[in-house]
Amino acid sequence: MHFVPTMGGLHHGHASLIAAASRPKAGAAETLVSVFVNPLQFGANEDFARYPRTLEADCELAELSGASAIWCPDEQQIYPGGMAESWRVQAPKSLQSRLCGSTRPGHFDGVVTVVCRLLALARPHQLFLGEKDWQQLTILRRMVVDLGLDVRVRSVPTVRDGDGLASSSRNRYLNAQERQQGVLFAQVLRDAKSAFLSSSMSPDPGQVRRHLEEGGLGVEYVDVVDPWLLQPSQPHEASINLLAAAVRCGSTRLIDHVFLMTRSPLVAIDGPAGAGKSTVTRAFAERLGLVYLDTGAMYRAVTWLVLEQGIDPADSAAVDAVLRDLEVELAPLQQGVQAVRVNGHEVTDAIRDPQVTASVSAVAAHACVRAALTAQQQRMGAAGGLVAEGRDIGTAVFPDAELKVFLTATPKERARRRALDLEERGHEVPALPDLEAQIVERDRLDSTREVAPLLQADDAVELISDGMSIDQVIDALEDLFRRRVAEEVWPTPA
Repeated sequence: MHFVPTMGGLHHGHASLIAAASRPKAGAAETLVSVFVNPLQFGANEDFARYPRTLEADCELAELSGASAIWCPDEQQIYPGGMAESWRVQAPKSLQSRLCGSTRPGHFDGVVTVVCRLLALARPHQLFLGEKDWQQLTILRRMVVDLGLDVRVRSVPTVRDGDGLASSSRNRYLNAQERQQGVLFAQVLRDAKSAFLSSSMSPDPGQVRRHLEEGGLGVEYVDVVDPWLLQPSQPHEASINLLAAAVRCGSTRLIDHVFLMTRSPLVAIDGPAGAGKSTVTRAFAERLGLVYLDTGAMYRAVTWLVLEQGIDPADSAAVDAVLRDLEVELAPLQQGVQAVRVNGHEVTDAIRDPQVTASVSAVAAHACVRAALTAQQQRMGAAGGLVAEGRDIGTAVFPDAELKVFLTATPKERARRRALDLEERGHEVPALPDLEAQIVERDRLDSTREVAPLLQADDAVELISDGMSIDQVIDALEDLFRRRVAEEVWPTPA
């Protein structure tokens, strides 16, 4: 089941969430929409009493958007012991010390408490949330991860009305003049983003605040933060940052944000040989619309060329000579396959030969090979928008990647996979203990070599794929990607 929790007052943004949850691409499942105005997330002087309660219209919109059912629990169902005696969940202080958490104490504790309860009652497989309240989305993602809840969090881009104002249940409070102020709010943030893109200079929150106040808006905060940590950040320190603000139009509180990007996102997937990096990275690239940069294939291509010319893989000088006219080409993926050419020769299958596999570590250990291919890879990655896999991508080639993953599996599991691969390719299959011993030795060589040793980057996420299907690994990579890169700035291809 897919689940869309709301507080009612449904609008176009909610319709987009429900439609996304109901699409076949989201997975065959029923879509449940809940409506519950949660008192725990309202402050003493906030709008709980007048918050829009339009159940009949909500039911109609939910049904038209694809909902299978709408659920309207009462306070007794959500807080059976009464709110005063009910269990509470607290969001980490670091995630709510800024942005809305700085001006609405206790708000996010109320959000995580009610969502925990709703998830416990509904038990969905996927939870669909909007990116409009990025702080709330980030906190709930962290809650699911940290508490080990068995649900995937999926996000949907911010939906805007025709005049540019972000869709919100509270927009119906606005009179005509206040509506224009709200439109100005969105425009000031867009202007700040445009100025950043044209100058690469970090926006001055104070200047943004002044522009908003000149438009008659009461400003609660303007801040630039890291999208995942929700702590202060500067655009020159990372390729993606969040400029977020909250204002008051009359008595109505509105929030909005823009993302500040210096380039498209980069994903670096490192890990030992036989961990399945190539297979899942190819599929992940296709799912997210990223260019696939198979660095392993590039090293294999050089190794093939060295062997093809009868050069000793350990002869550094001879290998260096081969690199002088080297040209490795990686074609775009076609049905999961990437063609590889070396100096005009098609070598897509040849680079997977066991002889190449046995020699690639020795060739890759040469500093000249490393330097030549790294320079080529970095040129390809300068604009971003790609995913690369190898053994030192996150530590050396793309240390500024938005997402770094260390994908691994136990030697026993990797030996099993290698045996299957060899069998499918018609090669002789050694005994599993022998394959496992070879893998352990290769790990030792790769992790102790002088040039670009196999290491896990300090900020990489370790993903152990034992017992996981390929689709499950790809889902895990997508979830990690979306924690840092919003759908609204890098949409998943239709």
